Amino acid sequence: MSVVVAPDSFGGALDSVAVAAAIASGWSGVRGGDSVIRKPMADGGEGTLAAIADALGDEAELHEVETTDPLGRPVTAAWLLLDEGRGAFVEMAAASGLARLAPEERTSDNARRASTRGTGDLVRAALDAGAKHITIGLGGSATTDGGSGMLRALGARFTARGGADLSDGGAALSDLDRIDASDLDPRLKEVKLVIASDVTNPLLGSRGAAATYGPQKGADEDTVTELDAALDRYGQAIEQASGRLVANLPGAGAAGGTTAGLLGFTGAMVRPGVEVIAELIGLAEALEAADLVITGEGRADEQTLQGKTAMGVATLARPRNTPVVLLCGGLGPGAEMLDAAMALAVVQPIVDRPTDLAGAMADTERLLVAAGARLARTIGVGMALARA
Repeated sequence: MSVVVAPDSFGGALDSVAVAAAIASGWSGVRGGDSVIRKPMADGGEGTLAAIADALGDEAELHEVETTDPLGRPVTAAWLLLDEGRGAFVEMAAASGLARLAPEERTSDNARRASTRGTGDLVRAALDAGAKHITIGLGGSATTDGGSGMLRALGARFTARGGADLSDGGAALSDLDRIDASDLDPRLKEVKLVIASDVTNPLLGSRGAAATYGPQKGADEDTVTELDAALDRYGQAIEQASGRLVANLPGAGAAGGTTAGLLGFTGAMVRPGVEVIAELIGLAEALEAADLVITGEGRADEQTLQGKTAMGVATLARPRNTPVVLLCGGLGPGAEMLDAAMALAVVQPIVDRPTDLAGAMADTERLLVAAGARLARTIGVGMALARA
């Protein structure tokens, strides 16, 4: 029997690599003769780099770069060389992620000055390595600078009123006079650039980058208003420099407006993160020979249907009529719709004893191993009955 294990992370507990390993361990402990293929999934945000590296093994080459975190401090961040050197994957969160900041550093002041320069350094490293198609996974960023720091790291010049170079950070964009992209790395025109993101928010307004995601990065109400106004000025400057209207494009607000900057000055295309990652790790090919697919996420609810990882996995399996099991930490509103809407064989919470959320999260690995084992035993019983 061939089993593909393709879960998302269980947020705050285990990344998708660890989740896949735990489920596979439980299954193999019961049915050691089965082929169990791990394809940990992600949507482009934090943890995507690790998921791709684990799924591809020796086909992915990890490269490290000395760069800067969102506050300009020196850090080492990694990116992946793929497809025998022709492709690359850059995870924005690796350099510019919120996880780079300690909880006490997620303040309004830091939300105002956080920069994406580090992500630009990673993209430049991929260009230097000769990559011809680069995927940038957005999500989990600490920034609301519209990708301006990234563009500056790649050669663009941002000047303030009076002609001086603009300071880093989103708030500084309120003083932006003009953007000169004449020295933007010319190799960006020669590569296929893909933005992996499931965000559909525009750049500005009540659903924009600052209003929607600023508070989780530390921005208070006044700072959100300030950043939104600064991004408005940024959108105007992009139009003046490139002739492109990006502020209202769906997804322009992703990762603090980074998509807006990329769409303004490159030929980047935006694609759903789950779809892109599935392609990069060869999930469809793995499903061709699968008898069963196991996916998973921390909470199964109505949002699962909105393009989340589990939905993406189930959609790929559907044309092959391969049974899909969804393991989850818990069930939320709308979970009763998932079986029919996603054509799932089973939606199964992993908790096996009374506990609270903190206890369940601390015990996630054991629970997943046990769930994998229970599922394997259940399948074994079903197969025995079918033979009877």
